Amino acid sequence: MAGVAETAMESVIGKPVPRVDGPLKVSGTARYTSDHNLEGMLYAVPVCATIAKGRIRSLNVAAAESVRGVKAVYHRENIGKVFRTAPAMGFSLMSDERRPPFEDDVIRYWGQYVAVVVAETFQQAQAGAAAVQVSYDAEPHDVSTELALPAGESLREESKRGDVAAAFASAPVKIDATYVTPAETHNPIELHASVAAWDGQSFTLYETSQAVWNQREVLAQMLGVPLDNVRVISRFLGSGFGGKLWPWPHSVLAAVAARKLNRPVKLVVSRRMMFQNVGHRPLTQQRVRVSAKADGTLLSLDHEALNHTAILDDFSEGCGEATGYLYSVPNVRIASALVRRNVGSATAMRGPGAVPGLYATESAMDELAVALKMDPVALRLKNEPKLDESLGLPFSSRHMVECLQVGAEKFGWARRTPQVGSMKADGKTLGWGVAVASWIAARFDCEAKVELRADGSARVACGTQDVGTGTYTVLAQVVADKAGVPLDRVEVVLGDTTLPPGPISGGSMVTSSMIPAVGDATRQAIETVLLAATSSKTGPFAGKKRGEVEFANGRVQLKGDASSGVGFGEVLAAQNLSVATGSGKSGATFGAKPTVSQHSFGAQFVEVTWQPEIARLRVSRVVTVIDAGRVLNLRAGRNQIEGAVMMGVGMAMFEQTEYDHKTGATINNSLADYLMTTHADAPSVDVTFLDYPDLTLNEYGARGIGEIGLAGVAPAITAAVYHATGVRVRRLPIRIEDLLANQKLA
Repeated sequence: MAGVAETAMESVIGKPVPRVDGPLKVSGTARYTSDHNLEGMLYAVPVCATIAKGRIRSLNVAAAESVRGVKAVYHRENIGKVFRTAPAMGFSLMSDERRPPFEDDVIRYWGQYVAVVVAETFQQAQAGAAAVQVSYDAEPHDVSTELALPAGESLREESKRGDVAAAFASAPVKIDATYVTPAETHNPIELHASVAAWDGQSFTLYETSQAVWNQREVLAQMLGVPLDNVRVISRFLGSGFGGKLWPWPHSVLAAVAARKLNRPVKLVVSRRMMFQNVGHRPLTQQRVRVSAKADGTLLSLDHEALNHTAILDDFSEGCGEATGYLYSVPNVRIASALVRRNVGSATAMRGPGAVPGLYATESAMDELAVALKMDPVALRLKNEPKLDESLGLPFSSRHMVECLQVGAEKFGWARRTPQVGSMKADGKTLGWGVAVASWIAARFDCEAKVELRADGSARVACGTQDVGTGTYTVLAQVVADKAGVPLDRVEVVLGDTTLPPGPISGGSMVTSSMIPAVGDATRQAIETVLLAATSSKTGPFAGKKRGEVEFANGRVQLKGDASSGVGFGEVLAAQNLSVATGSGKSGATFGAKPTVSQHSFGAQFVEVTWQPEIARLRVSRVVTVIDAGRVLNLRAGRNQIEGAVMMGVGMAMFEQTEYDHKTGATINNSLADYLMTTHADAPSVDVTFLDYPDLTLNEYGARGIGEIGLAGVAPAITAAVYHATGVRVRRLPIRIEDLLANQKLA
């Protein structure tokens, strides 16, 4: 905006800023969804199917209705009309389990809701749910983990260039291997929950949602009410990892019950239900065929992926997301297909597509390096592309080479000896592995409103949500930087559909999406202050033209004369104005025809220690170098990468959702039985951010970092395991018994 000078105060952008919402969380003041206790509130508990396939033969609720405190038991016969949603367009009307609850008597997965009990207390609702009597006509189900296409079905080609088959057939060095990642379950500490209130005309819904605007649209259609009659609130989220992106059936059940009983209803999904009713990362089975010349020049890359999906819902993991552009390869084919199983609907989990996809392709690259007798870092450097060969477009910014070089230097990669089991330290065998990482960079639609107030404070509002990643803090930083307001005087308001529409908290795109909208809104508010200053008939700027004044460091001043500055609050107060407002809006780049290829990149270096005599494998050290444009908050950014690395350790070493083949139920459906990375398993993590702002995305050059830290960690670990033991792990998680049975020492 002409006439608005850059602020002279030290910028808070790029600094390690503490969370502005931290005091609320550590003091217990922050209210999460299930913390809302409304007057007259009832409690709902769903009844879950105890078969994985078949039909309901009979459902008897008499005993449940006689339990003290039970107000109602809803099921197919009395739930009333619950609508389906229209087909999704973009990120509008998105849901993974599209079948409304109780729509028919068919059971398609263990745990499917068949009824819901509503009572005065949670304990009474639990007792009522336990008293519901359901009999079934069971049929043979399928929860098998070996995936194969049904007869007559074929893979769908997603991308292709060159002649992959011919190049692979004639190549001197080739790898053909299949890699499997298991189903993984999101396990945020905050359980999924809904608190629904109905006032006779409108709903107010407190939701555990990573996308409040989509939640509002879906529930309005399912409930059959106008969009304006639904308000969704999600002020704080105890994380979601993608599992809370889209609505699940429990939300509409709570809302229907609230409307029928005309009282608020709270429904909190149990930890056991988290394993069956609210999504998971699907099982993937990927075949990778890669070939190269003897000098390591890649000739072909063929990536085929299967993933399991629910009986009614088509969820494609998209494992080939990064395959087409990661390396320079003249012949590439990417193909995929879905295989139906009697499981609940799959959904996005941190790094969907690229994370399991990179496990397969980066594992194959490590196998290729071994076959070539070539250093794994050198192989990757040799095949660095000059442009995105899948699109034929230049990269907006790509510093993968520097990621590998800096990571290798910090890790000490030059000391690596390639022979299996050849590196020792403190009586342990060391294994060193490397893999690269990538994640898409883009923007979603966003609107924001900024207020500069007469008391010298500021307020920024947007109907996005903070899932625990630091969105409150980043938005405060942007306004503080633009308006010259101290960080602690910026109020950030999020998580409510009464606010300007904001982006979903998915795909690591919230920050990059909000910067343009918030920046424009702040500049508009500043322009209002300047106009107020020059339109006054009194005061230091009376009679001055707009072009003679500027805004700097939170003050209005004559151009080039800092000594003439007056705080914007004083300017507003002098005009008897309480506030100067500005609105900003920015459009999406996600889904639009690209002119450049926008991605973040990284390199993961991993050390494992192996002690076969006590059967102990441990990830001891990780060095990660990330090229994600400009990082606005180094503290929150480092926290994101460290957390992602820990999830990568879990993906490689521990996590697997297991299904009972006899019943179809999840077996390890508790935090005691579902293994994840703990403090005792945590390696030391060295995080380095390269500082190359990507100004094609927004004015700060910031890209997202939520997913990129997880990408590449699992294949780097399995590469390190091979280096230590000689065992090539192609099915996650790594199992100690496989290492003991198959290890090959130098």
